Amino acid sequence: RPLPAFAATRFTDAFRRRGPSGPRLRGEVLLWPDTFMNAFHPRIGAAAVRVLEAAGFTVRLPPRTACCGLTWISTGQLGIAKRVIKRTVRMLRDPVRRGLPVVSLEPSCTAVFRADAPELFPHDPDVRRLCEQTVTLAELLDQHGVDPPPLDRPVIAQQHCHQHAVIGFEAESRLLRAAGADLRLLDAGCCGMAGDFGFTAGHYDVSMACAEEGLLPAVREAPEDALILADGFSCRTQIEHARVGRRAVHLAEALDGGGRAAGG
Repeated sequence: RPLPAFAATRFTDAFRRRGPSGPRLRGEVLLWPDTFMNAFHPRIGAAAVRVLEAAGFTVRLPPRTACCGLTWISTGQLGIAKRVIKRTVRMLRDPVRRGLPVVSLEPSCTAVFRADAPELFPHDPDVRRLCEQTVTLAELLDQHGVDPPPLDRPVIAQQHCHQHAVIGFEAESRLLRAAGADLRLLDAGCCGMAGDFGFTAGHYDVSMACAEEGLLPAVREAPEDALILADGFSCRTQIEHARVGRRAVHLAEALDGGGRAAGG
């Protein structure tokens, strides 16, 4: 299995070169630049900024690179995870205390802020604030009653496991249907990548067998004009590596420009 290729320019570097936008009607949001998006798929961050600004939000970023701690949580290194989370919470403390929503694009990071971090720090008020103020892109737009751009085409959506277990997909479903999408929400289980499982020696066959349980057949059978939607980096990577001739997109890409993102 090939390793993911780093993007030529990180999202955070491109955003800071662009400079901040002016104030907008709906106020400020803090966009969380997760490692997957920032280093591998910066196009998703750029699409999210365009969607948020078009909806009337001023987008801010954390002042420096940080991590949610997922890597250490998923490998059982909870002591290191707690140090990483504590450092991140301290960095985000001021905007979070000012009440800014923290928009998280990667389901795994969203789940850390909403579930793992409060479990590791049950009595920390700043962790609780971060938990309560972390939202997905769809949740933010849904909460503010933002009308999505038209998306009159089929959408085949693969839920990330953390969407299944922690976050939910209700806001995404409402937003997509409001955009006019013909939504088919897969109930196919895990894509098979499962973090680093699909990259670990000896796991490739099992990983792809999981994907063949439902995800990959649905992608192969999707209409040519359908968008293949997968918010999780691991799910998109699994579809890419399966070489089924389709590229999965993030919700931010689907909403950017009314769904002009390529599904093929």
